[in-house]
Amino acid sequence: MSAIEAVQSRRSWSKVTDVAPSHDELAELVTAAGRVADHSSLRPWRLIELRDDDREVLGQAIARANGDKGISSKPLRAPLLVAIVVSYRPSEKVPRWEQAATAAGVAHTLSLLLDEAGWGVFWRTGHYTRDENVAKVHGLRDNEKLLGWLYVGGKPTGKDKGHHKKLDPERFLSRMPQAR
Repeated sequence: MSAIEAVQSRRSWSKVTDVAPSHDELAELVTAAGRVADHSSLRPWRLIELRDDDREVLGQAIARANGDKGISSKPLRAPLLVAIVVSYRPSEKVPRWEQAATAAGVAHTLSLLLDEAGWGVFWRTGHYTRDENVAKVHGLRDNEKLLGWLYVGGKPTGKDKGHHKKLDPERFLSRMPQAR
């Protein structure tokens, strides 16, 4: 499959099965995803694998973030969650927004690679990513922020690939205005 075919066929799989790539399979894809554009090669990101009981620990932190008791079922909706963390590096050349863009690029590239490898993926964000309880269970350092999680599992059989409305590039692509 070509890169353009992989991108054009990508979709979010909000429901996935209970199978997931192994650590070694994931590590190979992370190596490739790490090739995103990265000004000054800072590598201002890291990924955290959440499997098995890790998901329940996250569910408890999300419940606390919501002021609830018990456990949120959200992290249990996929057998593997990959937390996307921006790890800001000191740099006079590369502003923080650009470092966050690199981390987001890694996440998106990894989601494409997982999809192309046959896994169902969706990226979950939300107010939980900025909660102190959630940051604590991820072991975030002072220079880090959580961008969200890739939820990963098997693609359910019998589901279609979804329908995306074709994008009209002319709505989003323009030339630079002429100086006046």
